[in-house]
Amino acid sequence: MRLFWLSLSFLFTVFALNGCATAYQKTGISGGYFEAQLDKNVFTIQFDGNGYTSTAKATDFTLLRSAEVAMEHGFKYFSIVDSDTFRDNSSYTVPVVNNTTTDVDVNVRNIGNMYYADVETTSTTTTTGGQTYNISRPSSSNTIVCYEEKP
Repeated sequence: MRLFWLSLSFLFTVFALNGCATAYQKTGISGGYFEAQLDKNVFTIQFDGNGYTSTAKATDFTLLRSAEVAMEHGFKYFSIVDSDTFRDNSSYTVPVVNNTTTDVDVNVRNIGNMYYADVETTSTTTTTGGQTYNISRPSSSNTIVCYEEKP
């Protein structure tokens, strides 16, 4: 029974943290963007989504962050020289838990100075868990070259 509640609380925590698509934010527990400067005017930007984020949204957020990075470094223009989109697939299987409940019904009769007991038991076993959840998280990356003047 304890395993059931631990599994249930784990799943609740996971779903509470990832209850919606990854927001446009710096990388955190549910995903986000990050970038690295490769040269004075060359950057790589990546956005990692969670299981509720679409590939299109991840691609759009990567493009948005690419424009922001160019502007933050004083550039007016940029071109994408490399781009990649991929998905990280994983799964989680909830542990199987069996819970058995037994009801005991005792009927005592007195005949003379003798006592007789009729005992009737009923057991019910409930099985929960065993479900597998597939999780697919999109990622998108751009390598950009930035320009001060229109190329």
